[in-house]
Amino acid sequence: MLTLASLPFAALAQDATAPATVPVAESSANAPAAPRIGVVTMQPGEIFFERFGHDALVVVDPVTGHATSYNFGYFDPGEADFIGRFVRGEMMYYLVALPLDEDMSYYRESGRGASIQWLDLDPQQARTLAASLAERAKPENARYHYDYYTANCATMVRDAVDQALGGGLHSQLSGRSRGNTYRSESVRLASPSPWMWLGFDIGLGPFADQPLSRWQEAFVPMRLADALRQSRNSEGRPLVQAEQELLPHGIAPEPTESPRRWWPWLLCGLLAAAGVCALRTRRRLLGGIALPVWLFCGIAGALLTYLWGFSAHQAAWANRNLLVLSPLCLLLLPGAIMLLRGRTPRAWFRWVLWAVALLASLGLVLHWLSLQAQVNLQWIVLLLPVHLALAWALGRRDASVTGR
Repeated sequence: MLTLASLPFAALAQDATAPATVPVAESSANAPAAPRIGVVTMQPGEIFFERFGHDALVVVDPVTGHATSYNFGYFDPGEADFIGRFVRGEMMYYLVALPLDEDMSYYRESGRGASIQWLDLDPQQARTLAASLAERAKPENARYHYDYYTANCATMVRDAVDQALGGGLHSQLSGRSRGNTYRSESVRLASPSPWMWLGFDIGLGPFADQPLSRWQEAFVPMRLADALRQSRNSEGRPLVQAEQELLPHGIAPEPTESPRRWWPWLLCGLLAAAGVCALRTRRRLLGGIALPVWLFCGIAGALLTYLWGFSAHQAAWANRNLLVLSPLCLLLLPGAIMLLRGRTPRAWFRWVLWAVALLASLGLVLHWLSLQAQVNLQWIVLLLPVHLALAWALGRRDASVTGR
């Protein structure tokens, strides 16, 4: 088991200039010594579920010096209906208590950096927090309902510290904002994995575009660490007493913030639409091009419909990407196959084509009206020109003659 003396921050225990909130013994001879409390922040990794980083609470026993990590990031993939719970948004995670060196071994092997922030809590706050964590880590209390944004490893640490401070952390962070959103943070952190970034950006609805307070923003471990640096304890002193690196970061750093521009998407959409119009007389070729487009839009729309209507993923509800990624596109697939065979689709094919184009146009109108704002203009300007061009090329009454 890891002891304080074996850590690179061992000198902190002997630092005479540090506030007397991590004492070996308290002024009262009968009072037990207070534990030392720290927050460990682990940098993002290279596997998709590591992209957001991680953190844990550390409790150092004042008598033995043993450091215990309380980690809220454990789940059991072998439990019954695990995949079903994941899809429905009913994931259950666990709080696990383990020696800090054991917890750090994985991050050391994977090259992920880790740093610890020692908190300046008064002795009673530290004892109460340590006791609360020990009680909660018991098997009968360890499970909790996981949510990517409101109940994850970082928010659980944040809430535990706030409870120890009697709500003091929440009061300091809830009224402040940098304008970040769940979407902007998710897209930023997922950007090294294109498919993951794509899933977040398409799958998140208006809930993900509300400006976040610093309190809400702390769902990201690195943002929580930054918030702790700027917070005060109950006596008005800086909450973070000291901060040191536990492990160096040896892989790609956390992605930085970058502006989102919609005009490249519009350019791509207009070029694609121009190509469709140029091929309007070559209907077999156009059917072959449209088939994968409609397949993607239809499958994506069906998934978005499920997430909104049949799952607990609140961040995916009321997603207006459904207007440009319509499940109606699945009805167009038989028509695309008929075009590939050199045959003319049935009359209802044209009606569905125009319905898809009109729904996509409605998406642009709603975006202009800013009703329940959703940052999806890039998907509108990319797909709307394509839907309109396909409707014009294949949905006209005078376009029923099969071309080569």
